[in-house]
Amino acid sequence: MNGTFVAVVGPSGVGKDSLIGFARERLEASGRVVFVRRVVTRQADGGSEDHDSMDVAAFAEAEQSGAFALNWDAHGLRYGLPIGLERDLAAGRVVVANLSRAVIPALVARYPEAIVVSVTADREVITKRLASRGRETAESIQRRLDRSVADRLPPSTVVIDNSGELETAGKQFVSLLEDAAGLAVRA
Repeated sequence: MNGTFVAVVGPSGVGKDSLIGFARERLEASGRVVFVRRVVTRQADGGSEDHDSMDVAAFAEAEQSGAFALNWDAHGLRYGLPIGLERDLAAGRVVVANLSRAVIPALVARYPEAIVVSVTADREVITKRLASRGRETAESIQRRLDRSVADRLPPSTVVIDNSGELETAGKQFVSLLEDAAGLAVRA
């Protein structure tokens, strides 16, 4: 495949979706960078990430029929990336997706040239962001904060700190995507 898969990973609350949204606003019109919508076994509610929803039975059927390039379980939900992303990779595009850190070994096995971007933020910032979502208890937030899977990330992982203003981390991410897509650097 001629394109590049860019996997965005990091714990809940670091602002992965915000970072992806920042880049989407600036790069989607180029036609060289594609942002993949995940399929999740959770109903869209406006308070969570932008995703396509499937019930558990439909997801299992889609998985069996080969509808996903990658899929995984996390936090009691099923997640999948549509197989159609491979058409974009074959066409030489940069494909950006939010993934679980636990699925990185499968990603690298399937797409060896993938770029992994690990988004981080200070623990206090993450705690505030998770609490403001109103979807989890204090105990659930603590479990998320204590979860560690960094050992599964490849040594080439690019780290972007999103503790401060979104624009700071966003510009760093956009620059990485522009480089991967061969787009001219903006002034």
